[in-house]
Amino acid sequence: MDSVKFARSQKLLDLSQRFRQSKSASPLSDGRSNQSESFKRPNRAAVLICLFEEDDDIYVILTQRSSKLSSHSGEVSLPGGRTDEEDTDDIRTALREAEEEIGLDPALVDVLTVLEPFVNKKNMTVVPVVGILWDKQAFNPVPNPGEVESIFYAPLDLFLKDENRRQEEREHEGHKYLLHYFDHETNNRVYVIWALTAGILIATASLVFRRPPDFQERPPNFWHKNHGKF
Repeated sequence: MDSVKFARSQKLLDLSQRFRQSKSASPLSDGRSNQSESFKRPNRAAVLICLFEEDDDIYVILTQRSSKLSSHSGEVSLPGGRTDEEDTDDIRTALREAEEEIGLDPALVDVLTVLEPFVNKKNMTVVPVVGILWDKQAFNPVPNPGEVESIFYAPLDLFLKDENRRQEEREHEGHKYLLHYFDHETNNRVYVIWALTAGILIATASLVFRRPPDFQERPPNFWHKNHGKF
């Protein structure tokens, strides 16, 4: 990337420095712990939380999954997918999947850190990888028609605010938890971000802005049931 062509955001520079200095602090990880035999286990996936700045706000890249997909069709998600045999670590998985799904060149993404994994209801381990897109203008979104219906951007602080949010109480194995739904209007459409994607973004926003959300979280206990084993 040629620094002459664009000015790096001071806000993101400060964030990058802080994240790199805080890799040993929970729930951050440097990603090296994932580069072991446990990385190759089945039912593992990685997602890319790709941040950029626009109009003094930090945004995240999101997708709406194709309605043709057999699982989670039409839902909003972060770019990402299952680990392949060729992947060397979770970072590689997230970057490869983002390139395949939305045409994001891995060379444009400056990976900051890897968050502790989440586990969904189907026992899939999902590893969030946080990166910065310094030069937004260099990114030409190209949605993979077989996987992605549309690509859009949402302000990261959306996931700390109580406005445009609703919640639903559910129960799993005697544990009551809350699912949060965030409505985001852009490109003349309203996208609903919820479930695990919302949970990952709430956690990321809390780290980035160094404050808790304006609402009670009460996440499912199974999201972190394998904490420390990966």
